[in-house]
Amino acid sequence: MQCLGTVGQRKHPLIWLVAVACGVAVAAAGCGGSSSSGGGGSTPTLTVSAAASLKDAFTTCAQSFKQAKLKFSFAGSDQLAAQIRQGASPNVFASANTKLPDQLAAEGKLSKPQVFAGNKLVIAVPRDSKITGLADLEKPGTSIVIGDASVPIGSYTREVLGRLPPAQEKAILANVKSEEPDVASIVGKLTQGAAEAGFTYVSDVKGTKGQLKAVDLPANLQPSVAYGAGIVKGTPNTKESQAFIDDVISGSCSKVMQQNGFLPPPDA
Repeated sequence: MQCLGTVGQRKHPLIWLVAVACGVAVAAAGCGGSSSSGGGGSTPTLTVSAAASLKDAFTTCAQSFKQAKLKFSFAGSDQLAAQIRQGASPNVFASANTKLPDQLAAEGKLSKPQVFAGNKLVIAVPRDSKITGLADLEKPGTSIVIGDASVPIGSYTREVLGRLPPAQEKAILANVKSEEPDVASIVGKLTQGAAEAGFTYVSDVKGTKGQLKAVDLPANLQPSVAYGAGIVKGTPNTKESQAFIDDVISGSCSKVMQQNGFLPPPDA
């Protein structure tokens, strides 16, 4: 609509209505000028598919991350990787291991993964438990919960058990009552009293705020726990996605990670 000049009272009523309408348009968005949407634009939203063990730390990190709003999907790393293979397109995939991100990158579904944190495997038990080590897990009747073999926590657990003498490994596995799809489910079983011990990350024990305590594993049995992340190919806002990964590795989020029991990224 073209703006008209001053319209006298003797002009045709229709012309006068056009002028009034143009005046309203000028007030709202500028009549006959550029149709700019205004400066800056809105803050983008990033969807981050992340291992269940990252829930507390990442949720806290989201409160101070300025480049984008963060929306999370927490589950077992293998489940999240399967969703990406089936067509899901979060911006960032953060796994509790490096194997799954490396596989997705090799399949052309993920950018080159970066190691962003470490962790430590422990035996998690209720705070009043008398269990003090692996020998107690061998005792008949001790109820143990572990992760499914397909998820990182289950894989790390089996790595530890595989280093034990065969008879000790067999005795501990005989006491396993359930295999869970993610570490959050293991913690849930323990805090609800459904099991006496479980293998989790030390960060998950810390997240229970005293409901559980950690029993350390011998140093020679401790696996190297490394978390990897990458940007999902074809998703928008790659700049902001990389900024989030950088923040987790060395920014303010890295401090939050360590406050939640995570370790710095292990040497590649």
